Amino acid sequence: QLQLQESGPGLVKPSETLIVTCRVSGDSITTPSYWWTWIRQPPGKGLQWMGAIRFGGSPFYSPSLKSRTSISRDTAKNELTLQLSSVTPEDTAVYYCVRTREINYAPIGYDFWGQGTQVTVSS
Repeated sequence: QLQLQESGPGLVKPSETLIVTCRVSGDSITTPSYWWTWIRQPPGKGLQWMGAIRFGGSPFYSPSLKSRTSISRDTAKNELTLQLSSVTPEDTAVYYCVRTREINYAPIGYDFWGQGTQVTVSS
């Protein structure tokens, strides 16, 4: 049974680095038919695509977040990690790990979402 479980710090202080981990069970993050995507939703706002990674390739990032974002994978643990540095209160959001279907490397849709984890940036 596929499960995506995000784990985050809950509360982060401004200027620190936010780290969220996505533990995947029931599928392998090396599966070539999927991108693994990070999406966040600030309170009262829409979904924001942050970046994605696939097996055999390098991560892609939102241009607005690229300088602060790092997505990595640990295939031995079947985990994905999102790092967002120099955070501000504007980074307060629910952070989601999402499996994304692809055809010939092109993403065609989000097909499975984790529950998300709330991260608040505050002093």
